[in-house]
Amino acid sequence: MDQKWQESINALDQRREKVAASGGAERIAKQHASGKLTARERLEALFDDGTFVEINDMVSSRASDFGMDKKKKPGDGVVTGYGYILGRLAFASSQDFTVGGGSLGEAHAMKICKVMDKAIEMKAPFISINDSGGARIEEGIDSLTGYADIFYRNTMASGVIPQISVILGPCAGGACYSPAITDFIFMTENNSQMYITGPAVVKSVTGEVITSADLGGARVHSSVSGVAHFVCPDELSCLNDVRRLLGYLPQNNSENSMTVNGTICDTCSSLSKIVPADSKRPYDVRDVIASFADQNSFFEIQPDFARNIVIGFARLDGETVGIVANQSQFMAGSLDINASDKGARFIRFCDSFNIPILTLVDVPAFLPGSQQEHGGIIRHGAKLLFAYSEATVPKISLIMRKAYGGAYIAMNSKGIGADVVYAWPIAEIAVMGASGAVSIIGRKEIENAAEPEAKKQELISTYNEKFMNPYVAAEHGYVDEVILPEETREKISAAFKMLKTKKRSIPDKKHGNIPL
Repeated sequence: MDQKWQESINALDQRREKVAASGGAERIAKQHASGKLTARERLEALFDDGTFVEINDMVSSRASDFGMDKKKKPGDGVVTGYGYILGRLAFASSQDFTVGGGSLGEAHAMKICKVMDKAIEMKAPFISINDSGGARIEEGIDSLTGYADIFYRNTMASGVIPQISVILGPCAGGACYSPAITDFIFMTENNSQMYITGPAVVKSVTGEVITSADLGGARVHSSVSGVAHFVCPDELSCLNDVRRLLGYLPQNNSENSMTVNGTICDTCSSLSKIVPADSKRPYDVRDVIASFADQNSFFEIQPDFARNIVIGFARLDGETVGIVANQSQFMAGSLDINASDKGARFIRFCDSFNIPILTLVDVPAFLPGSQQEHGGIIRHGAKLLFAYSEATVPKISLIMRKAYGGAYIAMNSKGIGADVVYAWPIAEIAVMGASGAVSIIGRKEIENAAEPEAKKQELISTYNEKFMNPYVAAEHGYVDEVILPEETREKISAAFKMLKTKKRSIPDKKHGNIPL
């Protein structure tokens, strides 16, 4: 090999060493000491072994003000590239906190935008790993424009490819809006923070100290704000759950999810023991799901937020389905503002990516009260109605117990587009419960009776016999079949197979105007 070749190779090796060194050994050690992996270690854990290919590794900032010319590092604080997850193509960016705190400048944003463009072009999922101190102040308006460029691409990619955000450190200020536009957000218990404004430690109006974890940590965003969809104990389990989630999703809006053969589960014979016939007694609807979904396949989303409704992915005969279910353990399964938002967004995701939807109904009402009314339950509840009505994927409902009033309509009733509706024999489908109904329609008769209480019970018994059962709805075609609990898996599975080739279009329009 001649001398010029050798010198060129040596120069390349030196540059590669600088790239691999990130912010230096001391900063990498500090990253590890705080329980965090480096940007490249995270990508190695996320992608199939040996498949990640880094791109634009030598890009650096062009800024020179405020001493930036001396602070430049190759890569500019973010690692971008592509590889394979579960054998399928995916693209990712991973912010490097060891380089300038992972701050976002012009070149940093350009790298992320470039890999997002490629993900959209190749119609493959995009995963964004966030660990950044925010906008690079030294680059001024170029930093803000960089965020705008990312937000725009998040929006253009929405409904085209799955977008997943992973928060493994700080994500503050305007940077939060990129994850907010994406489909799913993962956080870890100890190191993840998301907040728009505010220092790391502030005081409440009562003088109580509020830490960044209280202000925007995983606990807050998973249970109070509803911003986060998944919370994991550490980074490796978090990245493994990202991989697991991608296993339920298609590559893009033109494909279907992959089939994953598992163990078929049918313990529906136990459902009459799991679900009490007394509609006032609660049960865990996740036990119902476990009785018919493929074994260990249910992957719940937002388990700690709006706990009166359960959403998540499961498999039936190896095929992905989205499940929306009322949870009687909380608020008796009634629909409130948060439950409506949670359900509607999940339904719209499933519809965007060709994932059939199964709805398990046990709902007494939209939650009453001035707090809900003043908070906009009418507007928020309408989102659920809109989402179900707009969805064109196969939609099946099973009415287990209560299905009352407007909440019955909102939970994928026949009138708003359900393809198949089943009901168990104990199902109660009516405008409202028997006691409330009789108090209204039989008021005068009760008041004029010699024994008002006895008359009321007589009217309740008559109302129950005539209306509080699934057979009137079945006679009118609103329920397709009344089934036994032990037939649940068999019937649902057969219906989804029948609907597999469903093609339905909506009126030609730019888009609907969902009540946001």
